[in-house]
Amino acid sequence: MARYRPEPAFSHGTPPRTAVLLANLGTPESPTASALRPYLKQFLWDPRVVEIPRPLWWLILNGIILNTRPKKSAEKYASVWTEAGSPLRAHTEQQARLLADALAGAGRGDVVVDYAMRYGEPSIPAVLDALRARHCTRILVVPMYPQYAASTTASVTDEAARRLLNWRNLPEMRFVRSFCDHPGYIAALADSVRQHWAENGEPERLVMSFHGVPRFTLDKGDPYHCECQKTGRLLVEALGIDPARALLTFQSRFGKAEWLQPYTQPTIEQLARDGVKKVDVICPGFVADCLETIEEIGMECRDAFLANGGTDYALIPCLNERDSWIAALSDVVRSHLAGWPEGAVDSDALAASAERAKALGAAR
Repeated sequence: MARYRPEPAFSHGTPPRTAVLLANLGTPESPTASALRPYLKQFLWDPRVVEIPRPLWWLILNGIILNTRPKKSAEKYASVWTEAGSPLRAHTEQQARLLADALAGAGRGDVVVDYAMRYGEPSIPAVLDALRARHCTRILVVPMYPQYAASTTASVTDEAARRLLNWRNLPEMRFVRSFCDHPGYIAALADSVRQHWAENGEPERLVMSFHGVPRFTLDKGDPYHCECQKTGRLLVEALGIDPARALLTFQSRFGKAEWLQPYTQPTIEQLARDGVKKVDVICPGFVADCLETIEEIGMECRDAFLANGGTDYALIPCLNERDSWIAALSDVVRSHLAGWPEGAVDSDALAASAERAKALGAAR
């Protein structure tokens, strides 16, 4: 017999709601080894992330990695932690709030907007439960990964689907697969580069660094590599620069297996050794700054570039709360909401939006 989770209090006259759930990778609760251990365990045990036979990987993960890596990772997280906590979580929370404002401004004040993390808190199951309690019967899940990969986008879908397995009253569900070539997303990336160049001058080379994945995933049919290449090509075209000035690389390699190449840090080191003095790096695969952008690219790669003879290195910030990006995200969301009926205006969301607008006006 099927076992269902307790349903929230429900009246058959309750108007249905539509919700948008932004889902990003995740973050530990604090930059400490004790907080990193459960976070890394959840992350690295995901079979979408590490495709090694489970018995062997269990021994490696629990016998070696979780006994050595949490302390090292905690030191890295401590270097990027802010008063608001994890940069990734802070930016994602702000993006959800700004998206709600943008949707309200576009006449979709009926849409409930929330965010969740695939690993860590707030978890996807917990936020789905909260949306169900608010009588959201139509839910659009937006993995915040512009380029599709099984290890990221598909893992979000897996987690959401698992939560629904023992719900009795299922919502309508939609998922954004990717937006690697969305005109608004590409325009927002180009705007961020142009603004940086207007303020700091143009570099000799622009490095577009994407998160890496194992090389075998491409051979098995994962489209991630192709979608990264497409984003890079469209960004270069939008900037109107000579393609020879731009390089596409992959970062965050883990383990001894071959990953997608060329690798970011070795490429940056070689540029310096070849006499290139000024380099800018942008990370188009991340829509919010996080450990991988701030620490790995902004600190480690900068030190490597300078140590090999480079003199001027800059990380162009991720899209974060940039107006053009929020507008693009709103376009992506509204296109995927098409066909769903518009419900009653979410008064709580509108009140919160009004308060934010009031606070912003006072700040100005």
